[in-house]
Amino acid sequence: MKILFIQTGGTIDKDYPHTTKGWAFEFGEPATKRILEKLNPSFKYKIITCAQKDSLEITNQDRQIITDAIKQQDYNKIIITHGTDTMIETAEYLAKNINDKLIIITGAMRPERFYNSDAPINLGSAIAAANILKEGIFISMHGIVKSHSEIKRNLNTGKYF
Repeated sequence: MKILFIQTGGTIDKDYPHTTKGWAFEFGEPATKRILEKLNPSFKYKIITCAQKDSLEITNQDRQIITDAIKQQDYNKIIITHGTDTMIETAEYLAKNINDKLIIITGAMRPERFYNSDAPINLGSAIAAANILKEGIFISMHGIVKSHSEIKRNLNTGKYF
């Protein structure tokens, strides 16, 4: 098995700045890289960056860049790390433009750099799902994996169900 990981930004990749003032977050190398280094996976993978944005700033132009990147790569299993606020919209966009690959979108409620982050479990769930599922667009969050057309989000708790 081989998996393409795509970084788009979102909380999963946020870090405290080391070179700027204030408490604002910044984006750096993909959290996926650090998580996979700890995992020492038994599969081949590649990590690319398509964006480093808060998901509220992700546009359809960004979604097209993601779509184009997926089509240009020789991978049938793709995991996208994405901000939680608009991952459903990105999943719906991809579903209209790609129908022959397995794409799983995941993210985190707390940055991977935080000791209590949900990033490793969410990414791990996405990897496990990539081992089982064949094709389609899915979201993996909070211990569940569902098709983009079935998943919902409780805006009061932030949880997907």
